[in-house]
Amino acid sequence: MELTLWTYEGPPHVGAMRIAASMQGVHYVLHAPQGDTYADLLFTMIERRDQRPPVTYTTFQARDLGGDTAELVKRSIRDAADRFQPKALLVGESCTAELIQDQPGALAQGMNLPMPVVTLELPAYSKKENWGAAETLYQLIRTLLKPQLPPAGLSKPDPKRWQEQGRRPRVNLLGPSLLGFRCRDDVREVRVLLDELGIDTHVVAPLGASPEDLCRIPQAEANICLYPEIADSSCRWLERQFGMPTVSTVPIGIGATETFCRELQELLGLEPTSQGRGQSRMPWYSRSVDSTYLTGKRVFIFADATHAIAAARIASRELGFEVVGLGSYSREQARAVRAAAEELGLTALISDNYLEVEAAMAEAAPELVLGTQMERHSAKRLGIPCAVISSPLHVQDVPARYAPQMGWEGANVIFDSWVHPLMMGLEEHLIGMFRHDFEFVDGHMSHKGEKPPGPEAADPITLAAEANGVDEAELLRWAPSGQAELSRIPFFVRGKVKRNTESYAQERGIVSITDEVLYEAKAHFSR
Repeated sequence: MELTLWTYEGPPHVGAMRIAASMQGVHYVLHAPQGDTYADLLFTMIERRDQRPPVTYTTFQARDLGGDTAELVKRSIRDAADRFQPKALLVGESCTAELIQDQPGALAQGMNLPMPVVTLELPAYSKKENWGAAETLYQLIRTLLKPQLPPAGLSKPDPKRWQEQGRRPRVNLLGPSLLGFRCRDDVREVRVLLDELGIDTHVVAPLGASPEDLCRIPQAEANICLYPEIADSSCRWLERQFGMPTVSTVPIGIGATETFCRELQELLGLEPTSQGRGQSRMPWYSRSVDSTYLTGKRVFIFADATHAIAAARIASRELGFEVVGLGSYSREQARAVRAAAEELGLTALISDNYLEVEAAMAEAAPELVLGTQMERHSAKRLGIPCAVISSPLHVQDVPARYAPQMGWEGANVIFDSWVHPLMMGLEEHLIGMFRHDFEFVDGHMSHKGEKPPGPEAADPITLAAEANGVDEAELLRWAPSGQAELSRIPFFVRGKVKRNTESYAQERGIVSITDEVLYEAKAHFSR
């Protein structure tokens, strides 16, 4: 355990709160000290929700530790059950309360409450937020579906049974939750995509679902694991116990969306279609002349596993970028990230230390960073453009507008989010290059050709020549390598580069300007 300023994930009880806050009819009793109520702010501030999460804290204080804190837990559980009357009750403890070992789940199980009680055992000192969310969803589904478990040895249901029943096939979308990255919009986009394919969306969980909805999950033909960090363990359990197949391809990017559609159609016995690709502008731009500026751009990627893997695939296969770094803080999904990195000839960085990530970013020297809000701060310090593609996020990454990451429209949003920082980076670079030109300083000539009165600044080379009593040509000499490199610079900026380089050389007492001096001067004036 170590002290850190920032963290990619909170403790596992925050993950449990995400599931409770995402659902309807679920309440969470959390055995925690007064200070742990900070977690409410994650939902009211970052998600901009108009209601607090459905959580009751025991909020014990130091003076309570000398008494019977177990009785405090039972009283809090009883009060929450009577007041909110949830369809399912979650009971757990925070990292601090875990040290007291009151075992609130066991206490709740012995209280004969009228609703299902799900006991959460979340080891706070070895697991983190995403694991806590995944475990909470898994335990909820497992508890509520226990009465529906088929007898051992029963044959698996046929995913094509919808044809015999005379209806459209239906699937479940599992994994979207609050504090996820654009989950609300992703669900909307995937719903539209499924409808175009002739498939009904049966249950979306946990986002917007109720305990009754979770009980309807086995009625669908298949599950779609939209966010493996949250839904992978639940999908695997449903496949083992109910024989429900899982579609694991996450439709982020053009190629993945096409693969997703083909995989789903093949599984359900639908006729393959190619509709939808034309809705995205990314393929058109990738074939255009303008895109040649982006080809070969060096990109560093660090995010949760789902978005990091998708970003690496889009960057390398769809936009022609060169991925120079790939990593994730999602240790439970590290194997998939390592496999994606190996395909690109890289070694994946699996870490939850943002300083280690920043050091790797600086060493890779990318031209664009795709990451979390932490990478945005690091990239800003390093002067590198950055686009946020994953949680953890800031309030500015929860837009009020429609901005999915998945499906055809998601590809458009990704295209804008990634390309704009690079284009703005080019604009900043050009402004920096020409910042000493008359167009960018006070006293420049107006569009009418008029020039405000004022003393003209003498050229630094001229001043140096007059001070030394020599001719300008005798003061500096361009070496053949410098002249050759200067000739390769476009004519419309060559004069400015020449003047800047000579000024740089004069200030440092350099009399022979080689190509290396030109490079150093370019780097100096670009800062």
